[in-house]
Amino acid sequence: MANQLGRSFHRVSTMKLVCLLLLVLHFGVLANGGNRKFSSRPAAVNLGAIFNFNSTNGRAAMVAIKAAMDDINSNSSILRGTKLVITMEDSNYSGFLGIVEALRFMETDVVAIIGPQSSVIAHVISHVANELHVPLISFSATDPTLNSLQFPFFVRTCRSDLFQMSAIADIVDYYNWKQVITIYIDDDYGRNGVAALGDQLDERRCKISYKAALPPGAARSDIMDLLIKVALMESRIIVLHAPECGIEVFSVAHYLGMLENGYVWIATDWLSSFLDTFTPPDSEVINAMQGVLTLRQHTADSERKDDLLSRWRNLTKKEPGRYFGLNAYGLYAYDTVWIIAHAVDSFLNDGGTISFSNDSRLADTGGTLHLEALTNFDGGRPLLDKILKTNITGVTGPLIFNSDKDLMLPAYDIINVIGTGFWRVGYWSNYSGLSIMTPESLYTKPPNRSSINQQLSPVIWPGETTEKPRGWVFPNNGRHLRIGVPDRVSFRQFVTKTDSTDTIKGFCIDIFTAAVSLLPYAVPYKFVLYGNGRENPNYAVLTNKVASGELDAAVGDVAIVTNRTKIVDFTQPYIESGLVVLVPMKRHQSSAWAFLEPFTLEMWCVTGALFLVVGAVVWILEHRFNEEFRGPPKKQMITVLWFSFSTLFFAHRENTVSTLGRMVLIIWLFVVLIIQSSYTASLTSILTVQQLSSSIKGIDSLVSSNDPIGYQVGSFAKDYLIEQLGVSSSRLKALGSPEEYARELDLGPDNGGVAAVVDERPYVDLFLSTQCRFSTVGSEFTKSGWGFAFPRDSPLAIDLSTAILTLSENGDLQRIHDKWLTRTACISETDEIEAQRLHLSSFWGLFLICGVASFLALLIYFIVMLRQFIRHFRHEETDLPVSGSSRSLRNLQAFFSFVDEKERHAKTRPRQNPTENPSHGTINVD
Repeated sequence: MANQLGRSFHRVSTMKLVCLLLLVLHFGVLANGGNRKFSSRPAAVNLGAIFNFNSTNGRAAMVAIKAAMDDINSNSSILRGTKLVITMEDSNYSGFLGIVEALRFMETDVVAIIGPQSSVIAHVISHVANELHVPLISFSATDPTLNSLQFPFFVRTCRSDLFQMSAIADIVDYYNWKQVITIYIDDDYGRNGVAALGDQLDERRCKISYKAALPPGAARSDIMDLLIKVALMESRIIVLHAPECGIEVFSVAHYLGMLENGYVWIATDWLSSFLDTFTPPDSEVINAMQGVLTLRQHTADSERKDDLLSRWRNLTKKEPGRYFGLNAYGLYAYDTVWIIAHAVDSFLNDGGTISFSNDSRLADTGGTLHLEALTNFDGGRPLLDKILKTNITGVTGPLIFNSDKDLMLPAYDIINVIGTGFWRVGYWSNYSGLSIMTPESLYTKPPNRSSINQQLSPVIWPGETTEKPRGWVFPNNGRHLRIGVPDRVSFRQFVTKTDSTDTIKGFCIDIFTAAVSLLPYAVPYKFVLYGNGRENPNYAVLTNKVASGELDAAVGDVAIVTNRTKIVDFTQPYIESGLVVLVPMKRHQSSAWAFLEPFTLEMWCVTGALFLVVGAVVWILEHRFNEEFRGPPKKQMITVLWFSFSTLFFAHRENTVSTLGRMVLIIWLFVVLIIQSSYTASLTSILTVQQLSSSIKGIDSLVSSNDPIGYQVGSFAKDYLIEQLGVSSSRLKALGSPEEYARELDLGPDNGGVAAVVDERPYVDLFLSTQCRFSTVGSEFTKSGWGFAFPRDSPLAIDLSTAILTLSENGDLQRIHDKWLTRTACISETDEIEAQRLHLSSFWGLFLICGVASFLALLIYFIVMLRQFIRHFRHEETDLPVSGSSRSLRNLQAFFSFVDEKERHAKTRPRQNPTENPSHGTINVD
């Protein structure tokens, strides 16, 4: 806690010390020195009290202090014969008078001072208390800079504003608001409270967008001028920390229409004290603060509290003026007296004596000031220890101090002003945060500050609505948003400036304008081009300008990457993106021997061998039982070969009769089916699908090589390749246009070009729409998108994200995409059909094999027949003609007649006797 307090709060200025010295110079003290010592159990113990009698808290405190003093003096169990005497002095809203009264108390032998009420006075008097060792116990000085390190004799019996500001920050965070405006009195109390609020908001990624300070004693005209400025601001969440003029602020705000729908007012606990004190408030006052939220220091319900409340009306009858209620500070004032009484009683029981002595340093000052009359309380430190060790239960609940001299278990009620009064919408405690359950019920459970556990009841906001206000509006100050737009020189479909009219258009611009048109409020803006017009700008610098406030937003093809999200907020991505590898491709042309490519050489050899093995196995299993697998060796060899290879087409005619043979054949036919299907699919792919090949297969092979890599100027690809993938910067080459992409890729790394280009998917897709000799390889190795950049915690980014989602759902996003980024075909439809046709070049190898086989078969057939013809005529001893062309013609006729005779005999010969001896006059067909 001390670390939190010490982070932002400034110390008391030296001007206050100068004021104190001037006061002492003008404050003549006429008293003689010497030590004054009382018995260990004196008849009376003197206390002083300094506060504003006519203030909201002062009225309740005066009655409460008197009631506590009477209750203690009438209680025989405490102080036992020693009377508690409290002298009250009115500081009358004056810091000077407060200091005067404090110094007067120092000469009247008081053991402690109750107060001061004001944090401003407490800062100065605490220096006096430190010097004279008089405990200063305040029931209402909530300034968080009054800490135990600087002011060891200052004790606070109420809650520090540090906790109140933490509660307000939790409320702001609970409703997902990001910016607030603070209105406060420009004094120590106001400034330090707002500083504490700023620290608490920072921890929750919220902030104070504007600090509106009012001078002490501000007039209505001052308030009017200030609220007019506030009304022109963006934020509609206003925190009011101004007890002196808070009611007047609400009156002016109501007059200006600042308590209508859309506004949120959160007042610190001064408002709840006012409402508790002046019950019921004037109708004009309560009407000016409808829907306001305020805090009240939480006090647990108890019998002692109920008893004091029941006596309160009788106690206030003695006071002049109308009846006023008992607020939380009155309860703390009552308990403060009891804390001191218990501490004094414990101090006296331990043998402590109440004695005072002069400070030699004051006596040595000389002159006529008589500073020696200001005495030290010798028992000041022991009494302070007793106060801090207090462990009692008062009307406000348990009274126990922690090491920072703060009461333990701080909590607040959250109040909503509505109608003629107010109602409680929840609680805040330092233990569990926001809750609709009482803090006392939560103390019995483990602490839980999770967002799910934070709850509040419905609130009636200004304008009598239960709908949570958005919390901001576009500022009505006449200033246009400065929207930074990259001045691109390539891929101008995304963002471009027309040379003739200087208007900015493109895919990204259309998305932005369409999203803005869906917002429920007007957004005046103007585009500011960023770049030199000669090369694409650096997008990291563009986002830095947004983060620094030089630009209000950045609209364009800005990628959402980690380093940028640390300094700005992005909208919902409106297009997916990611880095890809672009390479030149070589088309694979199928050859005449493409039908061999589906299988490797090993596959062809093994497959052929298996045909022969299976044929031999089936022959072994069948030839003993199956007549079709019997016969001469030559016939059996032909049968085995025919059976084996005919199974490839399921055309085998031989039947298998053995069980084992059938089992082998079934398994083999299944294998043949798989082989045939695989071959067909692979060959179809080879012949019909356009095969592309490249030495770069993806980002891994690109990084592992030493080839140069291209990237687009201004893209984050360069930093990603260097920082994330470890690519040397010497391998990277900046490219500024699609034409450079094509030229460098065509050159290749061997001719001074690049092996590949690494760029974002939208750019590459647009490039490939007209450049079909290139392609991407591998997959995207980053996943991101493009969005519009805004300063951190900008509410406009949230609303535009919702608008972009709406564009996506209603189809407008796709229509804008088709307008700017529809890919044109690189080849015509006729060319595409032609590319899918099969040409003779892919099959002439097969045709050649078939033709050669047919030719060889015919050649062998004619050679065999010619040999038989010659042998036949030699056997018959027929004289062949011997002269001229007629001889050749007769020989040819005789040859064809011989062939016809052979075919006729082959058709008419008996099947059971396929061969006969030629000597018997028949022709052998074999």
